[in-house]
Amino acid sequence: MTKSSKGKTRIKRVVERDDFQTFLDVLVEKGYRLIGPTVRDNTVTYEEIASVSDLPVGYTDEQEKGTYRLQKGDKPILFGCGLGPHSWKKYLYPASVRLWRARRMEGGFDVQSEAHVPDRLALIGVRACELHAIETQDQVFTDGTYTDPTYQAQREKVFIVAVNCGRVGKTCFCTSMNTGPQAASGFDLALTEVFESNRHYFVVETGSDAGAEVLSAIPNHPATDDEIRAGESVIAETAAHMGRSMDISGLKALLYASYDYPQWDNVAARCMTCGNCTMVCPTCFCSTVEDVTDLTGDTAERWRKWDSCFTMDFSYIVGGSIRSSAKSRYRQWMTHKLATWIDQFGTSGCVGCGRCITWCPVGIDITEEVRAMRAESKSKPDAGMGRKKKHENA
Repeated sequence: MTKSSKGKTRIKRVVERDDFQTFLDVLVEKGYRLIGPTVRDNTVTYEEIASVSDLPVGYTDEQEKGTYRLQKGDKPILFGCGLGPHSWKKYLYPASVRLWRARRMEGGFDVQSEAHVPDRLALIGVRACELHAIETQDQVFTDGTYTDPTYQAQREKVFIVAVNCGRVGKTCFCTSMNTGPQAASGFDLALTEVFESNRHYFVVETGSDAGAEVLSAIPNHPATDDEIRAGESVIAETAAHMGRSMDISGLKALLYASYDYPQWDNVAARCMTCGNCTMVCPTCFCSTVEDVTDLTGDTAERWRKWDSCFTMDFSYIVGGSIRSSAKSRYRQWMTHKLATWIDQFGTSGCVGCGRCITWCPVGIDITEEVRAMRAESKSKPDAGMGRKKKHENA
């Protein structure tokens, strides 16, 4: 038996690799549409799957600043790849949602709200940092004064199969953010993939009654002490070789005090304001609303779509954009992610997944920017104090 981070005792069991297809079949029989990692356009993306062969079997990846490469490994591991460009928010918080549509009628308009009927989704292969990202978006969309009905309806119909990381990514820094590499909560089932010279299996931990029910329908047996130790060794090895690190001690105060630091100019000289970092981020939630009509003017629709704080129009008010420079937009994004998010929701908006580093076309590294801010703070301890006092008194 094992204890989760919240103290709840959980029993670990083992599912052999040869029975993994049965596991997927059971989820389908229970009415779930399977979404998992698969190879598409030379990347690993989250798409609908039906069988083990749809998974990126045997693939690994190499990631660095502005670099992503898939490669075929020599072991038939199912979950050997790290994170790709897409996060699970594409299913929980879709990039484009129609809110309502209207038709011109005699004497007025007939407005119909969009009826969103969510699918029952089984998310296969959710990493620990992504579990934290989902919990972060839960705070944004369901835990506050206002609830997003589209998000909430889909969130309630999701079965989560987490996978503890068995291979570290060079841009990952989840240990710094206390978000991984082991899943601690927020899942129905959590898997640790163990590949040995003569055996391939999964150590499985249940996180809910629904998870226990699914597991009971799959061939399994209680994990032995050796099997538990093997799974723990996989996770410990991953944690010990993290690709990046970020010192988060006093980080909120540091960023509030760094408003006028020259480092913002340095990063702005490289930033293309393309918004890639916000599009791949699993927690960013900015959106815009667009109204469209047909050529006759007889029908109209309102759509909610993803937006980014890096676009000029995002901060547009009467008279123009209040963040017209790359400097102001990057500063807004990074300060919100690591500081003001904490004031809003009580947690950091960064989970250490490293996607923003990998998919930045010019290789801007948020962990390096934090180190640069710390170095500048030490060399100019009085810089930005006015800004710091303003926030401390707010």
